[in-house]
Amino acid sequence: MSGRRYRLALAVLFWALGLPTAQAAHKSDPNKLPSIRVQDLHYGEVLFQFYSGQEMQALTELEAFSQWQRMPHHAADADLLAGGLYLELGMHNEAGVRFERLLTDQVPVGVRNRAWFYLAKIWYERGYYERAEQAIGRIQGTLDGELEAERVHLLVNALMRQERYDDAIALLKSWHGASDWMAYAGFNLGVALVRAGRLPEADPILTAVGTLDTHSDELLNLRDKANLALGFAYLQAEQSAQARAPLERVRLNGPYSSRALLGDGWAHAALGDYRAALTPWLELRQRNLLDAAVQESYLAVPYAFGKLNAGAQSAEYYESALTSFATESDNLEAAIGHIHEGHMLDELLGEDKDARYGWYWQLKSLPDSPQSRYLYSVLADNDFQEGLKNYRDMAFLQRTLRHWDDSMEAFAAMIDTRQRAYAERMPRADALLASDMPAKLRAARARIGSELDAAQTGNDVAALGTPTEREQWARIARLEEQLATLPPSPEREEARDKLRLIKGVLYWRLDASFKVRGYEQQRALRELDAQLEELQNRWVRVQQARTTAPNDTGEFAARIAALAARIQSMRERLAQASQQQNHYLESVAESQLQAQKERLDAYALQARFALADIYDRAADQAGEVAAPAAAPASAPAPASAPESR
Repeated sequence: MSGRRYRLALAVLFWALGLPTAQAAHKSDPNKLPSIRVQDLHYGEVLFQFYSGQEMQALTELEAFSQWQRMPHHAADADLLAGGLYLELGMHNEAGVRFERLLTDQVPVGVRNRAWFYLAKIWYERGYYERAEQAIGRIQGTLDGELEAERVHLLVNALMRQERYDDAIALLKSWHGASDWMAYAGFNLGVALVRAGRLPEADPILTAVGTLDTHSDELLNLRDKANLALGFAYLQAEQSAQARAPLERVRLNGPYSSRALLGDGWAHAALGDYRAALTPWLELRQRNLLDAAVQESYLAVPYAFGKLNAGAQSAEYYESALTSFATESDNLEAAIGHIHEGHMLDELLGEDKDARYGWYWQLKSLPDSPQSRYLYSVLADNDFQEGLKNYRDMAFLQRTLRHWDDSMEAFAAMIDTRQRAYAERMPRADALLASDMPAKLRAARARIGSELDAAQTGNDVAALGTPTEREQWARIARLEEQLATLPPSPEREEARDKLRLIKGVLYWRLDASFKVRGYEQQRALRELDAQLEELQNRWVRVQQARTTAPNDTGEFAARIAALAARIQSMRERLAQASQQQNHYLESVAESQLQAQKERLDAYALQARFALADIYDRAADQAGEVAAPAAAPASAPAPASAPESR
């Protein structure tokens, strides 16, 4: 199944953000969960990360907030969402534990059935066939539409993977569905019968699939596969005459044509008709030598010529085969050496190294390297693909841990800065708190208020004058004192009259603005009182913070140091696991290439013995070239059952 279909399927789990009560489930659609209202801010943050495509970040925050109990209204929602995220990231065991705990009778039956179905499907893909069967067994009733047909085929494939062919046969015989699904059912049933040793029963079933009238590419491939399976089943049962018809029905331009041509040739050869066997084998010999069936044809063609007493042609084809095998063996040797250099996985991943992580990722293309042309069969293997996903996810985790390690360094720097700031500022703060400044300011305000009241009560107009006016008023007072000390004279009286006039003008000015200035001063005092009240409130808060705030950051520093050590340990373990995975995948690829090389070497050895036998007979002038002593390898095993689409 494609990543898009899986993501749509798992949307049932991801958007199931609330477990309904029995009453709500009864009133709502039994196939859907009711919508909910997000009540916890931290849960909203998790949903934001999830809908933004940051599944790893969402899962990290989800687990952290759950541990800190920051989502009390969404405990079950968070657990269900975590199960979906674990499933998407490929951690199926953890997801299965959560689903088994959460998918109870309180969840609508339609949602519960689909959840178990898709969990079973992913477990099947991962190779957990017993768990897949158990998950399918939790489905109640039947699924909607094609999901029911897919469920049956998933169960059949799981049974066949466990070699429980009789159970698979019994299930398929009692099931009926849409025509295209019935074609798959027929193929699976036929293969199960073949593996159970019941070839006569399998023949009409596989023949029906192999003669389908269809234009669908998918069903055309299934038709070819059914014919190939039936043909090789007859070859292995040494019934070559019956094998010819299904093998000849396989399309020449289909993906199974090479094996069909090889099998058709062996069917004719087993019947003694080597001239007819040459027709498919010569056609096959024109194809890519990477194909194992083509490699075998390089021996089968001269073998047939030998049987037809055409020694010259047989020797020529054997020599051509030896040349081709030697060239291809050298290429394989170079490819194995390239894998030994340790860069195969990085070259395979290429630009995908920093792309999307998770279980849905698949390798789309191969790099232009010596070993790439030999790795198609390796990459088609599910185990190798799963291993490559694991290696790629470990690379993502390594980047994540490096980012977290950098964060720990930043936190440590923040703690250090705070410690230095604390040591610098706290003495000044303590000194300020000990000064009791609010009380002093309130006392100063009281004195100012008393002075203002006295000036207004005593009508002291000069007290509220400007600095210039008060200075002028003081100078007049000093001049009056000086005039009082002078002896009586006309000049003194004249000066006193002038001074009295000046004082009257100044007094008139002061008196005219006295009430206005008094009001302004009262208003200023009221504003000062409000600010003193705010000062008192802040002062109290600072005193409380001083007593409740931690007086050191040692606890935070210890936690950061412990987390940094834990992250470093995880990085070391992850690096070791990544290296082991790298070695494992390289060994898988190398063993595959080595197996191809050994097969070519074995074919080359057979060709040399056959060629030597031809030359010996020619040297002995026997007059007739006998058949080679060693025949090519026997026919391959029948095709295996397909996985559900």
